[in-house]
Amino acid sequence: MIMEIPSSSNADCFDFALYHYLQSHHISSSTSTSCFDLALDFLAEPIFRWDSDYLKEKVRLMKTCFLYVKKCRRRRNHEALLEHDCEDRRNIMSENLRRSIICFRIQDVAISMIHDLQPAYFQYIHSDYHLDFSFIQSAITRSEENIKMFLETDVNKSCAAIFIDYYSPGDPRLVMDLIMCLLETLDCVLRAGELRDTIRNRLKLFRNLIGFVTMQGLECSQLTDLLTYTVVAAGSLISICQFDSDDVQVVNRMESEIYQLIQEKINRLDLQARETFVHVLTASKKQPRSSYDLALQKNEDPVVGQFVGSLRDYLMDLLGSYSSFPVPVKDQILRLHEEIRCLSILLKQEEKLGDEIKDLIGAVVSDAGILTFSLSVNEIKEGLPEETDLGVFHLHKVLKYMAAEVAHNFPLKSPYSSFNYPRPNELGCMDFFLENLKELARCDEADDSIGFQHHRIQAIQNDLVFLRSFLENIKEQRYQNGKLQAFWSHVMDAAYKAELLIDLALVGDKCEDSLDAVSRHINLLKIEAPEIHNGQTQRVNKTSIHIPSQFTVAMHDEDLVGLDDEVETITHRLTRGSKQLDVVPIVGMPGLGKTTLAHKVYTAPSVRSHFHVRRWCRVSQTCSKHSLLVQLLCSSSSKSSDEYLEMDENDLTNKLRQVLLRSRYLLFLDDLWDVEAWNLLEKSLPNDANGSRILFTSRYQHLSLHFKPNSEPHYLRHLTDKESWTLLRRKLFGTEDCPAALSEVGSQIAKLCRGLPLAVVLVAGILATTAKDSWNEVAKSLSSIVLGDEYCMKTLELSYSHLPDYLKPCLPYFAAFQEDEVINVRRLLRLWISERFVQQAEGKSLVEAAYDYLMALVNRSLVMGVGQRTLGGAKACLLHDLVHEFCVEKAKEESFLYVIHSWKAPLSLTGPSNPHRVCVSNTGELTIWELMLIFPNLRSLILFGNVHIEHEEEDLGILLPKLVRVLDFGNLGFGNSFPMEVVLLVRLRYLALKGITNIPSAIANLSRLETLIVKYPVFGIELPSTIWNIKTLSHLRALNYHGVWPMGFIFPVENLEVSLDLDCLDTLDLAIDPSSQSLQKILRKLPSIRRLKCMERWNSSREATRNCNEILEFDSLSQLESLHLFRFHGCGFKFPLNLKKLSLSYNGQPWSEISTIGKLPNLEVLKLLDHCFVGEEWAMKEGEFPKLRVLKLSELEFRNWTAFSDNFSRLKKLVLSWCEELEKVPSCLGECETLEMIVVKRCRESVVDSVKQIQQEQMDMGNEVLKIEINSMIHPFPQKNNLQKQSQLPQKQRRFLQKE
Repeated sequence: MIMEIPSSSNADCFDFALYHYLQSHHISSSTSTSCFDLALDFLAEPIFRWDSDYLKEKVRLMKTCFLYVKKCRRRRNHEALLEHDCEDRRNIMSENLRRSIICFRIQDVAISMIHDLQPAYFQYIHSDYHLDFSFIQSAITRSEENIKMFLETDVNKSCAAIFIDYYSPGDPRLVMDLIMCLLETLDCVLRAGELRDTIRNRLKLFRNLIGFVTMQGLECSQLTDLLTYTVVAAGSLISICQFDSDDVQVVNRMESEIYQLIQEKINRLDLQARETFVHVLTASKKQPRSSYDLALQKNEDPVVGQFVGSLRDYLMDLLGSYSSFPVPVKDQILRLHEEIRCLSILLKQEEKLGDEIKDLIGAVVSDAGILTFSLSVNEIKEGLPEETDLGVFHLHKVLKYMAAEVAHNFPLKSPYSSFNYPRPNELGCMDFFLENLKELARCDEADDSIGFQHHRIQAIQNDLVFLRSFLENIKEQRYQNGKLQAFWSHVMDAAYKAELLIDLALVGDKCEDSLDAVSRHINLLKIEAPEIHNGQTQRVNKTSIHIPSQFTVAMHDEDLVGLDDEVETITHRLTRGSKQLDVVPIVGMPGLGKTTLAHKVYTAPSVRSHFHVRRWCRVSQTCSKHSLLVQLLCSSSSKSSDEYLEMDENDLTNKLRQVLLRSRYLLFLDDLWDVEAWNLLEKSLPNDANGSRILFTSRYQHLSLHFKPNSEPHYLRHLTDKESWTLLRRKLFGTEDCPAALSEVGSQIAKLCRGLPLAVVLVAGILATTAKDSWNEVAKSLSSIVLGDEYCMKTLELSYSHLPDYLKPCLPYFAAFQEDEVINVRRLLRLWISERFVQQAEGKSLVEAAYDYLMALVNRSLVMGVGQRTLGGAKACLLHDLVHEFCVEKAKEESFLYVIHSWKAPLSLTGPSNPHRVCVSNTGELTIWELMLIFPNLRSLILFGNVHIEHEEEDLGILLPKLVRVLDFGNLGFGNSFPMEVVLLVRLRYLALKGITNIPSAIANLSRLETLIVKYPVFGIELPSTIWNIKTLSHLRALNYHGVWPMGFIFPVENLEVSLDLDCLDTLDLAIDPSSQSLQKILRKLPSIRRLKCMERWNSSREATRNCNEILEFDSLSQLESLHLFRFHGCGFKFPLNLKKLSLSYNGQPWSEISTIGKLPNLEVLKLLDHCFVGEEWAMKEGEFPKLRVLKLSELEFRNWTAFSDNFSRLKKLVLSWCEELEKVPSCLGECETLEMIVVKRCRESVVDSVKQIQQEQMDMGNEVLKIEINSMIHPFPQKNNLQKQSQLPQKQRRFLQKE
């Protein structure tokens, strides 16, 4: 009898049980698993919990092997699928004895482990639970070594042979457990990559198939062949596993053997395997009753979903392995995959399934499996038989019926259902669609891949070209004519539907009938267009001009708070300085109080007395010269505007000129939108050199440059929190004090107004009509209340409506980012380009054109730039909360982009039908498969959230809408494995995902991919040879955590001579082995690179010979502008002459080698970082660095630095950081006329003194622009002994001591 092992929760009982168990160990224990359970109980104890994962996995494996060996029986035909030592078999006396010996040996290892861990455990509980980590670690290490030895001898040989020669007829669950334990083991012994993913998918297929047919009610006798095949595969793997090896050669050999095993014994297209799979699935359909309903009751439904997921993986593996599929075969396999994907979605809706559907599920899944496993190599290469086509068609019909049943409770959206097309820049979107149609017409494989006649697309294209021209002609008139607006909407709706249907056809949907209908509709619209034009287009009458009777009507009568300094500054600019006519611009974002401030200045006594004539006008978006002249003449006159309205423009111009001539005048132009108003007025304004001024307010920073090139805008600042509270109190209580009970919450509300005077005033209006005890509720919902105010919305709406059409998609796209997020400019530009917002500009790249778009928004005070790049331009940008809220609302209103803040009830989401773009803010709640249900036509999906999310495996069978073009997974984790579902998204242009370390061969399916970003990779990212086939690729980035060893992409170098060039690749993070001579081969394939970060691979073969003298040649890259080299210790370099920016880290070159860099004629930015040069002296040579503007030196251990004045002839900025040995900077810096800033951080006091001396010399020369920033100094150590001791430490440790 086997004794019961008491729970380990009772320590005394546990000790007694352990002692008694070990004392009573004898032959009968060969039937018990108690030793394994006891070992697992031990490892669950707190003292072992944090360092025992390896042991737990191996104990579970041993327990499963023990149970299998104990229950198995020899196969009667004595055949094995792998050869073994025949002499070894003859030496075994009997199979029963052989199995008993193996069982005892397995148990013995578990018991030995208990012996090893027991002393550490006893010491722990008898020492008041005090941990002795060294003792515990020693016990764990001994156990790991014993298990490793056992696994690599007994398990590799004896157990593997048992698996191969024996079968277990009575327990499918045991085989499934064996597969799970083997999967855990392989995850540890195999490196992350395509091989590990492949073997995992194969083993999971076996396990899930066994689980599914067992659930269907198949008897064990019917599973013999399947179980045998599965166990033989497992035994074969175990026989070649190296369970714990750090030897790279051993691991390489093991992976090579596993790869061979996959090809020979676990081949997905092996005839015997496929026949076995089809046989059990066919048998499962013949069971007298379906077990699916019963499985649902038992909570076993994941078994079905897991098997369906394995079928999808199988097809994806198939697609990735054969790059030369005939197009019809590939389309049919994709269609089969699509049907199985729909089946996955239906299975997720089990609560909506009726009894009839539940009875049908098992048979449908079996049919899907039979279709999948029926595919043969010949069929894949030559074409699928008619039976397969019929099978897929039948599956489609059944699934359609099931979906209709589910739709009674939840209507699944059809891709063809009505949708609100995105309305910003409608003509621009049509232009991109027409360009895509032209590209499609040029495609050689168009007829095969699309599945309908080429002439149909040509007809749609021709009709839309005509209609596009017509829409351009009615673009302005449509706003004042309902019929023209309706016709515009009909055309755009038809164009979007045509684009949708063509895109669906490109991914395998058959939609000829729908496209025919849309084509006919577009043709009818073309016929109707001339009639609409003749009947509806008439000249629009001039609208009457509304002129406020008093200036104060246009002004906000709020008191200025805390802006007295601003009033004084502007007043001085108006009343002092040059006698020539000058402009004073006040610029800032909407709601900041520009008009209020200008009004305060305009009416100030000193300004009134200084100017003889003062006039103002409110400049509207559609201002006319006539309107502006009338306003200026009436603004400070008692005369009615009627008198001037009857005058023509020439008379008005002369009249105004007479008023202003020989007078010192001030004109105030409020809310200027563009330079047009100035152009209209300029000739009317005399310049008598008497100190006249033009004061204007605007959201656009650049307008003043059109008035006067050297004019400096006055940037209006936000209110401080204190000033906001003062203004709020004044608006609410006047001169009275705020009640004490409201002071705290009132101050909080003022702070939430973010320094916007307009927001403060609007909130004051809300609070004035709110009960005092409800102010806390106002504080909670402040942002929505502020934005909800009609005036604030109209202010931002006005800015939006005045944007050029090409900018209108760019502003609401900021809704894709989180509130207060600092947005990386390069990422934003890549997204805009991938979304096709950016039009090609002559002489500029798309990135440069996109940056111009961003600057246009910055100049309109809608977006704020943050930080400055060394070569110019903003590093990041952000939006004020009000503007961001506006973007979110506008994006939703225009059916442009939909933001989901909570995924807890996604099926009840309200928003645009079938939106094009969706952003999910709470990724932790996301269930990815539901995206297909809710958003079948999705083109862009962006996930964001600050926390890394690892979803359960069943949720990572991602079901993504197949038309997606932009896909950013944010912080959603996939382990190290690439989500294979992505390679089906053939329209994808932008892909960003996290943590993966290899890219599958099937990536070549993404023939339109432009941007690939991998965030925070743990290792280098290995690219397949098929990467060379993606001709559109332009941006390959690996975004690393700050301060960690950077990783990059590893290109394949085999057969490069026959690979295509990546002509469009502009930006690349590259990891190479410099000793392999592969760099030149790779760079020759990348002729257009402009920005390159290049690093040595972490596991480079050069590790043992760090100081060899390779020369890395980059001089062939004629387009290269920016280069960062990392960790090429001891290497030399050849640089291209066109290089503008160079960064070096951890290269360890002697200072003598820097002359190569000094000779670069176009170098503007140089960053020498982290011991990139070694030695005590840097002696610059005359004539070096002729164009250098920015120089950064960080963590260099040189002491002396000498230079010539011409080395710094254009230098603007110098940064010295952690150069602890440097004594001083070159004195000739004092002669540098262009120097604007010196930053010093953690350098010696003598360096700081020399920098201050240079600043004094600059001031003596009249340069008051130079600024210096000193961030802490290094002071001498008080004692010589301390200095000597610390100088022997590495620099990082010395820095830590100095900080302490």
